[in-house]
Amino acid sequence: MADNLCMAKPVRRIGVLTGGGDCPGLNAVIRAVTMGALACDLEVLGIEDGFFGLVENRVRPLGIPEVGGILNVGGTILGSNNKFNPKSAVIGRDEQGKPIKRDMTELCVNTLRVHGIDAMVVIGGDGTLTIANDFAQAGIPCIGVPKTIDNDLVGTDITFGFATAVATATDAIDKVRTTAASHHRAMVVEVMGRNAGWIALHAGVAGAAHAILIPEIPFSLDALAGFLQSRVAKGRRHSIICVAEGAKPMGGSQIVSRVDDTSPDPIRLGGVGKYVADEVEKRTGIESRSVILGHVQRGGTPVPADRVLSTQFGHHAMHLLLEGKWNRMVAMQNGKLTDIDISEPAGKQRLVKRDDALIRAARGVGTGFGDQVGEQCA
Repeated sequence: MADNLCMAKPVRRIGVLTGGGDCPGLNAVIRAVTMGALACDLEVLGIEDGFFGLVENRVRPLGIPEVGGILNVGGTILGSNNKFNPKSAVIGRDEQGKPIKRDMTELCVNTLRVHGIDAMVVIGGDGTLTIANDFAQAGIPCIGVPKTIDNDLVGTDITFGFATAVATATDAIDKVRTTAASHHRAMVVEVMGRNAGWIALHAGVAGAAHAILIPEIPFSLDALAGFLQSRVAKGRRHSIICVAEGAKPMGGSQIVSRVDDTSPDPIRLGGVGKYVADEVEKRTGIESRSVILGHVQRGGTPVPADRVLSTQFGHHAMHLLLEGKWNRMVAMQNGKLTDIDISEPAGKQRLVKRDDALIRAARGVGTGFGDQVGEQCA
């Protein structure tokens, strides 16, 4: 990092936290931020378990011993939390069993001030960055680093964790293919993707899935059944279907596995894979099985692409802090590092467009999306 940039030093002590669901690459960002800060004689404090660590005053120094050797380690050494929102923290339940909520933003801000933290680097997805924007409005300078395996944050073309999740899902598709072929089955692989189908689309294409079902394109069970039957008619006795957890039938709803009323986002999806497998077998007579990958996609060693992207994001976050460009989110646009206002992604999602180039390419090689009756395999 350039010496003249270090000399600017508008801050002396920074806090770093990871919020939301974990994913591969978080530690690489923590490492890049910490190493960059130490090179400029800044102090770095790690806040444990997301914003909840500010409530419980769980803050610890980060130095070279803490971040050395963590580049290739999945998860986060700081811990994370995807349930706690300082503006509506659950502190108990009333007589009817409903959550009692309280605004703890002031308490969190006070913890930052007690520790002399001048600015924060907040690593997370839409929900975490929305909270970071609240802190920015409360007078705490923040730099956001976009993280989500769903790759659905507005303002950046890519988020770290996505490439590893796609690699994991693709590997699973490759593995179920042999058992599908051996038993002449339809195998349904359910991957993450609540409202955005980027993982299903990329893993489905990379794994040569015969059909891909995503939230942005509601599917017809009749169309899907007809598509699979056309494969059988051509002597193709097995099929692979990659489905995002948020995919839904035309005129239907997403399948909810449970509701967690202690979470800012209480709906938990899951089960569409089994639903599709059951319906396919019922309508076609093709023996079908389903596999839910779930949190397997969040874990493991980050692939090289995520390690590189995380390092770039962390380094750019430090540049923004040292230049005094506060309340920004690091972003990658058209292959170049840039930054946007931290409030821009709040309440928005980057969804797959129906005419996305990868969807066109997938259709071109005979992949079905369950939306066209009479859709034929190549």
